[in-house]
Amino acid sequence: MLLDAASIIVAGILTYFYRFGYQEVQERYLWALSVITLLVLMLNLSMEAYRRWRTRRLSDILFRLMLVWGLVSVAATSIIYFAHVAERYSRLWIILTMAVSFVMAVSVRWLARRTLQSYRLRGRHRRPVFLIGPGTTLLNITRHMRAQQAAGYSISGVHRLSQEHSQADLETIARRVAASNSREVWICMPLRLGGVVQELMFALRYQTVEIRFFPELTDMPLLNHRVSEVVGLYSIDLSVSPMAGGARLIKRLEDIVLGSLFCILVLPACLMIALAIKCTSPGPILFKQYRTGINGKRFKVYKFRSMKVHQEASGKVTQARKGDCRLTPVGGFLRRTSLDELPQFYNVLQGRMSIVGPRPHALVHNDQYKEMVESYMQRHKVKPGITGWAQVSGYRGETDTLEKMQKRVQCDLWYIDNWSLLLDVKIIFLTFLKGFINKNAY
Repeated sequence: MLLDAASIIVAGILTYFYRFGYQEVQERYLWALSVITLLVLMLNLSMEAYRRWRTRRLSDILFRLMLVWGLVSVAATSIIYFAHVAERYSRLWIILTMAVSFVMAVSVRWLARRTLQSYRLRGRHRRPVFLIGPGTTLLNITRHMRAQQAAGYSISGVHRLSQEHSQADLETIARRVAASNSREVWICMPLRLGGVVQELMFALRYQTVEIRFFPELTDMPLLNHRVSEVVGLYSIDLSVSPMAGGARLIKRLEDIVLGSLFCILVLPACLMIALAIKCTSPGPILFKQYRTGINGKRFKVYKFRSMKVHQEASGKVTQARKGDCRLTPVGGFLRRTSLDELPQFYNVLQGRMSIVGPRPHALVHNDQYKEMVESYMQRHKVKPGITGWAQVSGYRGETDTLEKMQKRVQCDLWYIDNWSLLLDVKIIFLTFLKGFINKNAY
């Protein structure tokens, strides 16, 4: 996206110098470049031109880019015509800007693909994969992988599994996957063994690896399924994070821009809260605790201390309850209004959290609930958030029953499955409306 924007801006300035000579670019042409850039990025996003562009066929990339640049050219000339400002813009400048920026955008993609392929062929930037399936199926998969080494996948482990398998085999697979440090697990099964997939998903429920199913499909039409193309093969994605490629960049830009803005806005409040904590209770201003982040990695979360300094029993974390005697004089107010969460914007700027995402739980609670809620660990496929869909849906505060945690996890998984920038904006808006003060927060 950044390179597309740079291509249009550079092309527009160069062709302006070619058309009018070396003089300062007039403001109306800068506005035109901004509109053209925005239209190109929006169309590319809507056509998913930034997804899997490294492995997609070059002919497909060229077709999409030609379509986008053609539509934007028509849109730009139409806007100029219907706004009755055609005499103020050079048609030659518009044509040359679109043509030169198109060539630059294609060239950048071709060069990036060639560089990345060369890098991967030397054994670098490769994604380790653990393969599971019958021997004959795995043999075909490995042949495909060897033929397309530039795709950037390497085999970190193989487990041959047939229809006649035991519970011990599934437990062995889970241990081997955990020990292999694999990023992905590929379940390679013919359709007649499709029932094994559910057993494998259950056996791998504690893992945060991405799981793909490679079925042997023979003239079978698929409807309403998410299918990915990897090393020339089609996989039905069973448990894959949506935060990849352009989505990851958009999410990070959202966190940096909004996180920086919120940090500036809440700074006076943070100083007042820090002073109130220091004056009313002995101990540190900030409470620090390890939580589970994206892909199961631990990180240290920051909050304003709302409780008196105390020592928990080993391996135990007691959730705050209504009228909790451990609360400091200002702690109850901070927790009810969620003001104790404000230091987590620093976690957001660090890149360890997002503004919107599943709330991070204490490590001991993860160990407890991953045994009770089957899909619990799937919520760690994205960065944890300061607020989330569960919080604005009413599932906030103490989870004193299993049903409450199940409802919260359902909301978190729904958010991950339906993520979009507009959904994040909606959650932030709802948080301001009803998320800060809640009857379940204490």
